[in-house]
Amino acid sequence: MYIKADRMIIRDLETADGILFSQMAADGSLTEIWIDREGEHWMEEWMTEALELAAKDDPTADYMAYTMEHRETRKVIGSVGCTYYEDLEKVGIVYFVGAQYRNQGYAAEAIKAYAQYFLQRYKWDEIIATIREDNAPSWKAIEKAGFVLTGKKLYQDLDDKTEKLYRFYSYRKQ
Repeated sequence: MYIKADRMIIRDLETADGILFSQMAADGSLTEIWIDREGEHWMEEWMTEALELAAKDDPTADYMAYTMEHRETRKVIGSVGCTYYEDLEKVGIVYFVGAQYRNQGYAAEAIKAYAQYFLQRYKWDEIIATIREDNAPSWKAIEKAGFVLTGKKLYQDLDDKTEKLYRFYSYRKQ
């Protein structure tokens, strides 16, 4: 997969990306994505699984993750992709940006580019986002990318121990 956006390229994962992702996760800011990861090989296992799932090219299989790479510097700045919500029977966007690249519009740019790609590539009319109410930077990025708020409700995501207030968003074919 290869998407050219204004300031970045979204491409297939490469094994070396895992080292950079684990460094990004080390600051604790990505615990919503990678919770309860212990030991030194968790990222290697995640990368192996992510590469296998991307090769299947099936958004309903579990998740698909891709690398966000800065076009000029070629530095890895984060990841974007999708995950399947079995309870909602919908595909949702997932993403993260390394701390040094946050608050610069990279997340919104990647979200919009991937959402457009997803709706062109697959037979889905919509991609959703579920974001905890307390994660304002994330829902601001989603809104900047053109996702529309469809509601707020208590929801328990897979890694949540209890229900929390979530914002639900939708991005549809134009």
